[in-house]
Amino acid sequence: MEKKIIEVEAITVEEAIKKALKMLDAKKNEVTIEVLKEEHKGLFGMEGAEKAKIKATLKARK
Repeated sequence: MEKKIIEVEAITVEEAIKKALKMLDAKKNEVTIEVLKEEHKGLFGMEGAEKAKIKATLKARK
């Protein structure tokens, strides 16, 4: 079985992880997460100036 790898962007790293888990239909312990880019807050601390980006790799299932 080949590894399934996706890249996901969201407002926060946690949101990106949640989206990736849903897309892969997997639990957190079944996925390797690599943070490619942390989110950056905008003017006055507003969220979403720059989105977070992660790479999620589905581990081989037994």
